[in-house]
Amino acid sequence: MAVSTIAPITASRRTAGTDVLRELSHVLGAFLLYNVGRMLAAKDLGHADANAHDVVHVERWLRLPAEASLQTWALGHDWLVDLANRYYVSVHFPLTIAVLVWLYRYRRPMYTWAKRALLLATGVALVFHVLMPVTPPRLLSSLGMVDTGHAGGMSIYQMPVLGSMANEYAAMPSLHVGWALLLAVVLVSACRTRWRWLWFLHPIATLFVVVSTANHYWLDGLAGSALVLAALWLTHGIASAQGQPAHGDGHHDLTAQASGRGGRRSTRTSGFA
Repeated sequence: MAVSTIAPITASRRTAGTDVLRELSHVLGAFLLYNVGRMLAAKDLGHADANAHDVVHVERWLRLPAEASLQTWALGHDWLVDLANRYYVSVHFPLTIAVLVWLYRYRRPMYTWAKRALLLATGVALVFHVLMPVTPPRLLSSLGMVDTGHAGGMSIYQMPVLGSMANEYAAMPSLHVGWALLLAVVLVSACRTRWRWLWFLHPIATLFVVVSTANHYWLDGLAGSALVLAALWLTHGIASAQGQPAHGDGHHDLTAQASGRGGRRSTRTSGFA
């Protein structure tokens, strides 16, 4: 009887391990493809400068504040600039991966929704980066802004490996802001704690960071946000049309699994919930 129970458990673990590797390959493969595309895009710097000036003109027409004014204020607080540089370099990708892993473990339907939306938004953004390169504020001399990351020795573009994979002329739309908003929307939907709304501080902080460090324009952040919201809406509609739950409380899934084992066991939760 012991033999009959060991075989299904071993098969289940192998299946789970295969699922994790498959999902990891999807995300990392998409990220690699995205960065390869970005590297191929930055060739016509004159075109990138012209597009950047167009972005600035649109911002002035929309009466948006100048990016330089925010940076000037930030430069008056050394600790804030240092924090912004560290946030830009250290938070974006690691936090995205951490949240995806947590969703995969505890909120599987929400993970599927987040992954589909992230891949869709990133793919569309890549098209824009290839067809419409945009010089970031820190490289557009007419704005007179400081490359705070370079000045502080924390620029991702100075790193041997990551710097060689980066395209400095892929400012529009901002996936830093877009991905941050995606995480916030999905986590607010996935969690039940009243503190979950604090996740929206992440995209707000990210927008401040990318503008004050002169890596993006206001309009880049707005475009990245609009792109992600559209991707979330579209992928939610696809899931609904397929009869799959795009939303759902992972506690129900875990409770069902626990009751299926024939006992009233406490469900595993996480600090996010």
